[in-house]
Amino acid sequence: MPVIEKSTIDFLKKLKSNNNKEWFDKNRKTYETAKANFLEFTTSLIKEVEKFDRELKGIEAKKTIFRINRDIRFSKDKSPYKVNLGTGFSKGGKLDNTAGYYFHLQPGESFCAGGCYMPMPPQLSAIRQEIDYNFPAFKKMLSAKEFKKYYSNLDTIEKLKTVPKGYSADNPALEYLKHKSFIVSKYYADKEITSEKFLSEITNAYKALHPMVNFLNKAITE
Repeated sequence: MPVIEKSTIDFLKKLKSNNNKEWFDKNRKTYETAKANFLEFTTSLIKEVEKFDRELKGIEAKKTIFRINRDIRFSKDKSPYKVNLGTGFSKGGKLDNTAGYYFHLQPGESFCAGGCYMPMPPQLSAIRQEIDYNFPAFKKMLSAKEFKKYYSNLDTIEKLKTVPKGYSADNPALEYLKHKSFIVSKYYADKEITSEKFLSEITNAYKALHPMVNFLNKAITE
């Protein structure tokens, strides 16, 4: 069973302290080894998640992994590289405007997540409408035993301070309707990440949020 190697974690730690092209070029072989390790893990992860989410069938793992180079054109921080490795996949392949799964590997800050991040206005409107129409089912889903084993509630990334247009202030789903993203996440320590059990752990975490991914995609696509 593939594991995240300690050497991959170590590379990312060193990159954080040496975030410059000269150091990166000198350590490119180490980066390629870390990248290959992450790709191997991601390939197995997608295959495991595909067993309960058939929408992922046929996705190529290498197309779901994010580039390590940062886009610094409009950033004050000119560090050329990200200090993490990440993969995101949904039924469209790499994460797009559909709900899906994300894994962020960063020393001391690794997490798995899922849902729909900052959907475009049409998708956001559709999700809010689905929550409004089916709030009892949505609320039950977020309070399910398996879900609560891994997640507490929706992450508060960005919310409206006022009532969304078209809804009333006494709507029972109001606090959820104010969200602009519909994401849940779970953080892991480095020792958990490098454990032989981690592939099984993160697969089970994704399985617990699969009903939410389905709920969001139903809202977006139907």
